[in-house]
Amino acid sequence: MNKPSPSEAKPKRLIIFMDCGDTIIDEGTEIRDEEGTVVRGDVIPGADVAVKTLAERGYRLAIVADGTAQSFKNLLTGNGLYDCFETLIYSETIKASKPSPRMFKAAIGAMDLTDEDRSRIIMVGNNLSRDIRGANQLGITSVFLSWTPRYPKMPADEWEVPQYTIGSPLELVDLAESLNERIADAG
Repeated sequence: MNKPSPSEAKPKRLIIFMDCGDTIIDEGTEIRDEEGTVVRGDVIPGADVAVKTLAERGYRLAIVADGTAQSFKNLLTGNGLYDCFETLIYSETIKASKPSPRMFKAAIGAMDLTDEDRSRIIMVGNNLSRDIRGANQLGITSVFLSWTPRYPKMPADEWEVPQYTIGSPLELVDLAESLNERIADAG
């Protein structure tokens, strides 16, 4: 079976924002240079397949992550994922960190979306206090990737309660298809 190229795939209604560390890249494998820039790291098992599959199926993807542009460029390029993302929003360039709404609003603006589009955006991340809180406070659907043991898995308050929880990156593909179908049926 031939997979459609991104240009052949039918555009999806669902928009996917993703964190990078412990969502796509295993933070435990990161190698840094003397300045602290991440020069390489390994993907979480299945994350590369999930990202490439979503891109091939016509989903618009964005990175919304805390850190430096060079670190993420190194990680995503080194793992063959950089070109899968329509935009990459980093705390270094935005001068804010998640859960600041500035991070999410920057991605919305970069993708030429409006406030009305928030209902069809999901934010996938590993950090309840940053990714999930930030998405929930802005009315973006939150998806918690509970893969890592490095961060708490219990919400501190109602803003940290994810709308969806997945245990591995590959689970995102089926969830995205289901949510996209729901949006398409409602529209």
